[in-house]
Amino acid sequence: MDDAKLLEKVISEFEALTHIPRPSGHEKAVSDYLKQRFEESGCTVTQDEHFNIIAELPATTGKENAPRTILQGHMDMVCVAEPGVSYDPMTDPIKMQRTAEYLTADGTSLGGDDGIGVAEILTAMQCTEAHGPLRAIITVDEEQGMTGARHLSADHLKNAQYLINCDSEDYHIMTVGSAGSVNLDYTRALTRKESDLPAYRITAEGLRGGHSGERIGDGRGNAIRTLALALHALAQEGDVELVSLTGGTARNAIPPTAEAIVRTAMDERSIARLLAAEEKRFHAIYGEADPAMKFSLHPAHEAGRVIGAEEQRALIDLLVLLRTGVHAMTHTQTGGVETSANLGVVRMDENEVHVAFFPRSSVNERLDEIVCEAETLAALTGFSLVVGTASPAWRENPKSKLRTIMAEVYAAQNGGTPMKIESIHAGLETSWHAAKNPDLDMVSIGVTTTGIHTPEERVDVTTIVPEAKLMMETLRRIAQEKA
Repeated sequence: MDDAKLLEKVISEFEALTHIPRPSGHEKAVSDYLKQRFEESGCTVTQDEHFNIIAELPATTGKENAPRTILQGHMDMVCVAEPGVSYDPMTDPIKMQRTAEYLTADGTSLGGDDGIGVAEILTAMQCTEAHGPLRAIITVDEEQGMTGARHLSADHLKNAQYLINCDSEDYHIMTVGSAGSVNLDYTRALTRKESDLPAYRITAEGLRGGHSGERIGDGRGNAIRTLALALHALAQEGDVELVSLTGGTARNAIPPTAEAIVRTAMDERSIARLLAAEEKRFHAIYGEADPAMKFSLHPAHEAGRVIGAEEQRALIDLLVLLRTGVHAMTHTQTGGVETSANLGVVRMDENEVHVAFFPRSSVNERLDEIVCEAETLAALTGFSLVVGTASPAWRENPKSKLRTIMAEVYAAQNGGTPMKIESIHAGLETSWHAAKNPDLDMVSIGVTTTGIHTPEERVDVTTIVPEAKLMMETLRRIAQEKA
């Protein structure tokens, strides 16, 4: 098939998906469509109780003894619209727009994540001239909870040597590892009492923040912990009573701001002097990684009641002791962050305070250690701790044959330019696959896509054919092996 026909084939498969509403948790319609589409392509298809699709395609003649390869993606998408755009993700199709350079959507997210990956899988299974046994696994609910991958029967990952995940976002990058994670939620009941001391609002602001997987290795500060350290310093200087402490929006986002309301007999000048010293200390640590951080101080009106002294001490101790940022760097071929943790959210109402802590690691045993530390810290500070279900790590395999094959194919396609190979400090469905079949040799690749999960999402058309050829030639080379 020539390049022009191959391009039209992939885009046609993708456009058909855009016509089917498919927000996470509502995938039955698209699952039914994919079942039919894979059956039309000559596959034997299983649709499991979660609406995951497992499609088996026999090897081409003479390649029956080649290793089985799994091609994997997800069918759900993040559905968002521009302000003022009328869009019901449960019923409205995506209005795809096409230029020579990009695929976009009219006023909404596009669903290139991971619709274009699924389209590439459908195309590869139909158009690869010589291949061993193939299995496509298209999961549900990757975007919200990875429930499709989590509940996928391990039987569907057996009897396969290779797995190619098609959910990455850059044709020029091959991902060969990803981090595991676990949700840690601290909670403590609060008592309140009246106070007539002057009230002040203290804000840590101007920090860069960012995604705790992508940006944690940049050495940025954490506004919640920065403010907690400042409150700790103030408490060492004089009596301070805490009314509230809040910060952060999500456990996986480094908080750029945090705010506390305190009551104290300390004069405003003394407070400002201590905050200036804390600000100076912050910049000595973080330097250009977070150059705009500052404290603001203002009188607070109608501040409300303060929490108990023991509760205040325990909360500040907890926030100071929770170690944020990078814990360890990896020593694998690709380098990068191995283990980190993010103090993502602190919320407080009249009766309770809640703290969300989010560690990641490419080594599952490291996560076990952090959970042990968290349980000990909760006991010492009087907090209750809820430990969520851990997402496993997908650990980089330095002896991966699939990695070598695909890197060679890419280099041949690109005049000898090597493919960038990396492990990411974020989660992929491959982590769950690795936990169920540790012997799977896996990589993750994808068509170049930017602005995912936003109305600015776009697929780089110029990478669609190269990505398809990368997959198909890799499958052809695997077909030359013996299982």
